[in-house]
Amino acid sequence: MLNIEKIDTSSKSHVRRFVEIPFQFYENTPQWVPPIRMDVETTLNRKKHPFYQHSDADFFIAVRDGKDVGRLAVLENKNYNNYHGVKKAQFYFFESEENQETAEALFESAFDWAKARGLDTMFGPKGFAALDGYGILVEGYEHRQMMTMMNYNHPYIPKMLEKMGFEKEVDFVSCYIAAKDVKLPERVYRIADRVQERGTLGVKRFKSKKELIEWAPRIGRAYNETFIHNWEYAPLTDAEIQYIVDTIVAIADYRLIKIIVHGEDVVGFLFGFADVSAALQRSKGRLFPFGIIDILIEMKRTKWISLNGEGILEQFQGRGGNALLYAEMERTVKDYHFEHADMTQVAETAVQMRNDLINLGGKPYKNHRIFTRKI
Repeated sequence: MLNIEKIDTSSKSHVRRFVEIPFQFYENTPQWVPPIRMDVETTLNRKKHPFYQHSDADFFIAVRDGKDVGRLAVLENKNYNNYHGVKKAQFYFFESEENQETAEALFESAFDWAKARGLDTMFGPKGFAALDGYGILVEGYEHRQMMTMMNYNHPYIPKMLEKMGFEKEVDFVSCYIAAKDVKLPERVYRIADRVQERGTLGVKRFKSKKELIEWAPRIGRAYNETFIHNWEYAPLTDAEIQYIVDTIVAIADYRLIKIIVHGEDVVGFLFGFADVSAALQRSKGRLFPFGIIDILIEMKRTKWISLNGEGILEQFQGRGGNALLYAEMERTVKDYHFEHADMTQVAETAVQMRNDLINLGGKPYKNHRIFTRKI
């Protein structure tokens, strides 16, 4: 017998059940990287996560004959809806046994939840914060997930959604490039050097984590302003900006975070993250007692880097800003002796960025799809 339960997010045992569900589906899948369990718990914490200051969400578990066999989160992001003038619900954290009945029961509960709030469309996966990663994996199942910044799922998951009437909304493509193949045209270097010599733009490289923290509020504001034309954009609150900044500071090597400056203003950025997927797999998503130590060691020995978040304010894109950004991208990959780079999740609507990455030598190798349907 199948039942759908709405969990009580104030109950530690309920939250723990929700967090544990995907482990049964992927424990023998070498491409899957477990989430940091504490991070998922924080997402369900209505007192700690800044999303709940302006919006709402609920969480459902599918139970078959006493066993948890699926889960789903449904969100009403009021800031997103108000900005775009829509009445949409988002879904996230979708996991299910390979059983269409289970998937449909979870989504029927989510549809009822959304309709009760006057919402008319369901789309996703789209999470609670900017670094949660987008979409269902539809291509590239043979490749390991890049940390927790993108999702991994079995091939039957998108088929389940399609059977329920979901259709493609937008794709997010990740590109792979070998460090030995990164070579920019000479004119890009010339432009990058010229804008720095003129003092129009410059690159800020951090000397310590403390210095990165001091610049963090300015980086957050630039992040909020850079993606205003992107499909996924919603204006971030100060608390959400701080949450993103705290996340970046917690997981980043300060040397891999570069910013483009115009005077004292941050006008662009490049976020590089040493890939610690192997350590997360070994620790099964637990930071304590030894997971955090293994992660710190992995940051130093990994040969992979995730370039997840590169952008420049629109008014500086035609003034040498792009050239400076890409020149710095190459230096980031090569100066720290990475052998492999993942340009993580660039929306197909960001045509210029996609073309630039391919011209850099990037090869599309993973595709994550946002699905949508009327309810």
